Amino acid sequence: MKIVSLACSNTEIVCALGLADDLVGVDDHSDYPADVVATLPRVGPDLEIDSAKVAALKPDLVLASLTVPGHEKVVKSIEAVGLPVRVLAPTSLEGVFETIAEIGAAADAEAAAAALVARMKESMPFDASTPAKPEVLIQWWPKPVIAPGCRSWVNDLLNRAGAHNPLADEAVISRPLSDDELKEIDPDAIVLSWCGVPAEKVRTDVVYDHPLWQDVAAIRNRQVISIPEALLGRPGPRLVEGYEALLHVVEACR
Repeated sequence: MKIVSLACSNTEIVCALGLADDLVGVDDHSDYPADVVATLPRVGPDLEIDSAKVAALKPDLVLASLTVPGHEKVVKSIEAVGLPVRVLAPTSLEGVFETIAEIGAAADAEAAAAALVARMKESMPFDASTPAKPEVLIQWWPKPVIAPGCRSWVNDLLNRAGAHNPLADEAVISRPLSDDELKEIDPDAIVLSWCGVPAEKVRTDVVYDHPLWQDVAAIRNRQVISIPEALLGRPGPRLVEGYEALLHVVEACR
């Protein structure tokens, strides 16, 4: 089967299912596994996918993702040229597991998908007896601050790791926060996972030096931590690594 992936998360799922050899093309942002994607044809950045390039690869399956805002237009362009496309749109950790199963079913790899989901669940146990959970704010973007709500797999990751998402009661994927709102939340830790920004370019000093946040607990206690967006923002197998990183954040808050 020839597969074209239009999102990093789908590329990583396909490879985790042992189907790397089936990939014939990926989007410009897919960067993992590096040895796999290095030699594959690129079909454009996530919101500017070239449907003609995709069609030229003659795929049996195109994997798109609505977790990328604005990707709907890309899906329409792929459908317009008559290519078989699966559109994934998980908004919870369970949804991520379902996405893996759906890709596995579409690529004749049901057993591999079931095994992958089982490994992920085993690696991210949930302990309901966890003591008082620290408030951990994930920051998708610094200005304005954008944080996830309950319709995000990160909400579930935080819960499993023994943390509380300050926006857990809000039925949104994410939303901006004002300076006053962040001060009122007063998170115990702030995790910087800036979308599209390489980990080495994420600056914790931007948060530490903010003049209006000096009384926030995370600032006072020096609990501003960077976790690569690739480990929290991509709904795929490496969420396990994101979960493990969050465990360290929670431990540091206690």
